[in-house]
Amino acid sequence: MLRGYRVIDTNVRAGRNELDLVLRRGSELVFCEVKMRSRRDFGEAIEMVGPEKQRRLRNAAEAWLARHPDLVNLDVSFDVVGVHGRRIERLRGAF
Repeated sequence: MLRGYRVIDTNVRAGRNELDLVLRRGSELVFCEVKMRSRRDFGEAIEMVGPEKQRRLRNAAEAWLARHPDLVNLDVSFDVVGVHGRRIERLRGAF
């Protein structure tokens, strides 16, 4: 299900934050946040990535890229994946 993406890093600490997945496909580098919800009555998993979490993910991505200078020229995007039991929802370019 990776559809051409190669996993570069998983559950890595970067600065004071953590990145769930770092993926690459060609010239694209994707920082992917994965959220899981067992019940939907508390909202969608993707809704859990608000402005503060986005800020922390951007800071983590900057710290990660500082340690990987060979990848800084790639096109960077942030995706969010929500897992609801067996259903998976991906929001590309979430922020």
